[in-house]
Amino acid sequence: MSGSSHGHTPAAWTGVIISFIGFCVAGVFMVGANLVGFWAGVGVILLGGVVGGAMKLAGLGMPKDTAAVVAAREAATLQIRSS
Repeated sequence: MSGSSHGHTPAAWTGVIISFIGFCVAGVFMVGANLVGFWAGVGVILLGGVVGGAMKLAGLGMPKDTAAVVAAREAATLQIRSS
């Protein structure tokens, strides 16, 4: 997994950190039986996804592979399996 840069982008880190904070907030308020605080935490979780997606659209995420890269990867995989 370390060979690829999967998840190693500012968009991914920001989205995950915001969502993690939302999970912490929702968890604290769930234990405290505070419904408004719980739903506020859920809102922060959703905000993390929106912010991460917006940052990806702004160019701070992982670019999609071209058809040539996908074909080369499949050919290399087939070559390794046939060896």
